Parts: sequence; structure tokens; C-alpha cells
Amino acid sequence: MTENVWTRWPSREALGRKETSRPRRLLAWAVRLLVLGALLWSAFQDSRAHGWAVVVGGVGVLVAGGLAWALFRTTLQHRLWPSLGLVLLLLGLAGGARAVGFHSPATVLLCGCAIVALERLPLAAALPVASVGFTAFAVIDEDTWPTTAVVVGGMALAGYALRLDAEARGNSQRLLAQERAARAAEAESAALAERARIAREIHDVLAHSLSAQLVHLEAARLLIERGADRTQILERVVAARGMARDGLDETRQALSALRGDLTPLEEFLTELVRQADGAEVTVEGDRRALPAEASQAVRRVAQEALTNVRKHARGAKVSVRLAYGPREVTLDVRDSGGSPGELTEAGGGYGLLGMRERAELLGGSLDAGPGEEGFVVTLRVPV
Repeated sequence: MTENVWTRWPSREALGRKETSRPRRLLAWAVRLLVLGALLWSAFQDSRAHGWAVVVGGVGVLVAGGLAWALFRTTLQHRLWPSLGLVLLLLGLAGGARAVGFHSPATVLLCGCAIVALERLPLAAALPVASVGFTAFAVIDEDTWPTTAVVVGGMALAGYALRLDAEARGNSQRLLAQERAARAAEAESAALAERARIAREIHDVLAHSLSAQLVHLEAARLLIERGADRTQILERVVAARGMARDGLDETRQALSALRGDLTPLEEFLTELVRQADGAEVTVEGDRRALPAEASQAVRRVAQEALTNVRKHARGAKVSVRLAYGPREVTLDVRDSGGSPGELTEAGGGYGLLGMRERAELLGGSLDAGPGEEGFVVTLRVPV
């Protein structure tokens, strides 16, 4: 629901001094001191009294300053009745000053109350207060009525212009605060996304490396239980150690990828299939650099697919095909099939679910299932 313009207060940002520039604050204080000095000077000039009358006039000026300060505080807190009470006290003080001969201070107080009301009060309250102040000024003003009307109209426009300026400043402060909040939320979201990316990379590296190590360690355990030859057991332990070393290398590579320092994808796949017996790699299309996320997705899926071949179809022939298309890159890993063997249940790596999630995060897809001979994993990532 739209707030009623007549009962709406100027915002606290508009009435306050927060986010106000230093030159503007200095100017505001200079104006206040100038008005206070003018009031004191005019009080002594207008008064024909001496002695206690002068003291009373000075005290009256200080009281007016205190009431004005209180009025600024109550309007800042949007307290209507206390604000109206303070305005009435100031108007009454102006009437008293006029009665005892302090004509200039009375005029300043009347006009000041009217202008401040237009600037800081809701319009429904500001217009009656301003009318009282300007009417009282017109009554005591000694100029001709056209001149008085022009002066009153100018002061009314000045008060409303101050109100519009304050509201514009308040709106700009709110927009600035919203922009800062949006930037903070964006920075936090980017930090969370980066942390998720780092966690995903480290998880994938550890899942691949530890899964491969677990395969060899489980094989060593089974060989020990069956009383196999020491040489066979040692081969498995050495292989597990090699996998641990490879995992450390992959971790370093993942950290390099997070820094944007990646080895060419073709070289990575060539080195990967070199370590797998019976595997070959084929690259099709125009080779080009891929975004870091897309390149990492291809690398991790290739690693996981080859790990699954070693676990579930050991000894099978594997073909790895990397195809560069105009709008996507495709990785196809096929094996010729084989017996699952007794190591099928030896631990679980990141698996097909993790590979599919990685692809979907990039807007791509992953298909995995039985092929003509063995198992086929196909990754498509838009680039």
C-alpha cells in the first residue's frame, strides 16, 4: 500500500546527518552559528532595556537554541506530538520576545519555525504550523503587503525545497545502502561458490586416488588371506604406493587448476591412458583452450571412468575419444568389457553420481551405461 503523502514523515536518512559530506556539515554548522550570532546581536540591538532585560534576552536566545536542538531530535525520531509541542513553545517564545521589544529575534523565530516545519514534519502538520508562523510574520512585518507576500512565498518555497533536497539525499543513501548490501551478498555468494568449487576439486582428487589405492590394498588383503606369493602381494602394495604418489600429483594439479594454471588437456589424457594398460586416446576437431571448469570436468570424468574400468573390468581394452565441437566438447570412454572379478565391491569412489553432478553444474550432461561390448561413459560440456 502506498503511504499517504500528507502523513508521511521525511525518512530518518533525510533528517539525519549520516553519510553527509564534510563540506555540507561544515556549511550547516556555519549557518547555525550565523543564525545564533544574528539572534544575539539583534536581541541587544532591538532592546532598549538594560541590565536584567539584556540577561533575560540572552537566556531567551539560549533557550530557543535548546528547543531547536530538541526539535531536531524529536523530528529525527518521528515523534509527532513532542515535535508539535516544541514548535508551539518556540512560537510562544517568539510572541514573548515580540511583546518585550525583541523584534528581530521574534521574526527569526517565527520564520525559522515555519521553514523547519515544512522541511521536517509531515505535510498535514507542517502546513498549519507554517501558516501560523508566516501569518504572524506578516502581521508584524512593517513592509508593504506585496513585499511581505513575496518574502513569505520565498521562505515557503525555501522550506519545501529543503524538504525535497533532504528526501532526495535520504533516497540516495538508501539506494547506496542497498547497493552495498547487494555487493556484500554477491561477494559472499562468490566466496561460497569458490569454496564449493575448491571442495569439489579436492573431493574428486581424493575420491579417485583413494578409490584406486583401495582397489590394490583390497587385492593385497585377499592375496594375503589366500597365502599368495610374496611377490604378488608386493606388487599390489607397490601399486598402491604409486597411486598415492599419483594422488599427490593430482592434488598439486588441482591446486594449479584453481590458480588457472592447467596443462593442455590432450597431454593430460595421453599421460592418463599411458598409465592404463590397453588404453588409447583419440582427439577430434579443432583443438582449443577450454574454460577451467570445463577442462577440469573432462579430466575428472576421464579419471573416474578409467578407475571404474580397473575395478570392474580389469584387463579390458579402453578407448578414450575427445571431440571438439563448435559449441561443446565431448568425452567418450568405452571399454571392451570383462569379468567384474572379486574386487567389484572393494570400496566406492566419487562414482557416476558425482560425475553427473559436475556435468550438470556446467549445463552439460553425462550418460553412462552398457554399450555393445562393455561400458560407455559419455560427457558433453558446453564451451
